[in-house]
Formats: sequence, C-alpha cells, structure tokens
Amino acid sequence: MKICIVKLSAMGDIIHAMAALQFIKKELPSSQIDWVVESAFKGVLQNNPHIDNILEVNLKSIKKKKSEIFNQYKIIKSYSKNNYDIVIDAQGLLKSAIVAKIIGAKIIAGFDKESIRESVASIFYNKKVSIAYDANTIERNATVICEPLGIKITSEKILNKDKFLFSTSHVNNLPEVFNLFVIGSTWESRNYPKEKFVKIAEALGIQTFIVWGSEKEHLRALWMQDNSKYLHVLPRGSLDELKFVISKCSLLIGNDTGPTHMAWGLNIPSITIFGPTPINRVYVTPINKVIKSSSEINHYKLNKNDFSICEIESERIVKIAKELLN
Repeated sequence: MKICIVKLSAMGDIIHAMAALQFIKKELPSSQIDWVVESAFKGVLQNNPHIDNILEVNLKSIKKKKSEIFNQYKIIKSYSKNNYDIVIDAQGLLKSAIVAKIIGAKIIAGFDKESIRESVASIFYNKKVSIAYDANTIERNATVICEPLGIKITSEKILNKDKFLFSTSHVNNLPEVFNLFVIGSTWESRNYPKEKFVKIAEALGIQTFIVWGSEKEHLRALWMQDNSKYLHVLPRGSLDELKFVISKCSLLIGNDTGPTHMAWGLNIPSITIFGPTPINRVYVTPINKVIKSSSEINHYKLNKNDFSICEIESERIVKIAKELLN
C-alpha cells in the first residue's frame, strides 16, 4: 500500500502525528509512507526509518508573493504521479485538504466536519474520521492517520511507543549530565518568565543549556546566562542538531512548543509548562510531566492574552524536576 500523509505544520503537531508511523509499520510492514510537509519543518521528519519520502511544499511563500501559488500547485500536482492508494489529511485545514485533493487517490481521508475547526475541509474527504475536537491531540493525530488504514489506536499503544525522532548530527562539547531549557513559543503569553527559569536553574544546580529560535529569544537567553552560573546559551543549529542535543539531555523543561514536545518523541524526561493552552496536547507519562496555570481553557477559542503562566511558582517545577532527576 502506498500511503501519503499530509501534515504541513507546526513542529509540535508534526511530532504528535509521527507517533502513528510505528503502528502503521507494525500492521502494514511492506507499506510505503510518504509525508507532505512545509519545507521549514522537513528536519523534524528526516532520518525516521518509517518515512520513505519527504515531500516538501512552501505554502507560506504564497503570503509574501501571490503568484507563488502557481509554482506550489505544480509542485503538489507532481506528487500525484506517485499513484497513492490513500492520502490522509491529518491537518484538518482547508489548505491541507486542498493539497490532499490535488495529490489525489481513490481514498482521501480526514476528520469529519464535527471534528475540526475548519469544517469545510471535510468536503474533500471520502473517508471521514470522527473524534472530539477537544480530545487528546496525540490521540486525534494517531486516530485520523491509523483508522482509515484499519488500525486501532489505544492509549496503551501510545504510552508504550518507541522513540520516533532520529538524528545523524553530532554536537561537540556536551557534558555527560546536563539539563535543557526551551524558553520560546509562538505566543508571548505561552512563555514562562525568564527570571523564574533562572530560579529553577539555581535550585537544581546542574549545568543547563538554553535553546532559542528568534533574536528576541536569543536576547532573553543571554540575559538568563548572565544571571546564573549554571546557564549556557547554545548556538542556533539545525532541527537535526536540536534532536541530537535533546536526545542527550537528562531533563528538558520548556513551554508548550515544538522543541519541548521533541523530548516526548525521544523518550527523554520532560516538564511542559502550560498557561493559555490545554494540557491534553501531550501525554503524561512516568517521565513526561506537565504543570498548568489555574486559568480555564476553551479549546475552540484560546486566549492569547492569558498570561497566567507567569503565576506558576518555580518551586513547583523544581519539585517535579528533582523527582525526575532522581
């Protein structure tokens, strides 16, 4: 069977969906799995032995240059020559549904209209999957990918998953024991205060590296480095290098964002800090913990002005961190 998965972005969502790959290969070992993704996130998928071909698009370029739509259409249309048996839109957006339709297959699968925010996308599917929009994000992703293939997903399967992120990179001069802080995210209200990250580092007393993505995050990281002898800013590297660094750390502590979710995909201990986003974006395991502010969450309308993450006391995080490190 030739399978094409459409999951364009963002990093955390791609990681959550990748958990399904090992279940497909176990049930359908001879299947071919290709994955359509935004070019910026190709590195997340690279080196996974269960992915045969990574098919890149750059739909974000259309926002900058409208004429780019014709070039992107040609690229997507060229993928239709692969003659897939099934195309699965695991994104559930109108743009991803259109991509799935252009690629084409006898079966085009995706969420039904009650299961997604952009319900019009379901018009493009002839095989539809029903799962609550506010259900666990990882279960939603695994279900929409596996159910059309006749594969049943259970919580037990997900909890006992093998790691599914892989790297061929190597980063030198990493100590044998170190922690990692992920300090940025797409919204400022999802960022835990830099002052409290410093308090955590001081309380744990372990060499800790900071990863960053934007120049604003870089400046924040440098401030943290200047205010703790335990904190060190890593140079900005590739996604493949990031996977390598996370795979070597003792504990990752970070905001609800892609690099933090990498720890779960690598079976590395982690603490994810939540403010205005729901904790069911992740799976809580014996080594992957969450801590949430007291604010209420509306899954259908997240509040970007909810800065309740700032109220979480650093001592609460330190307590969980020490339990995981022990």
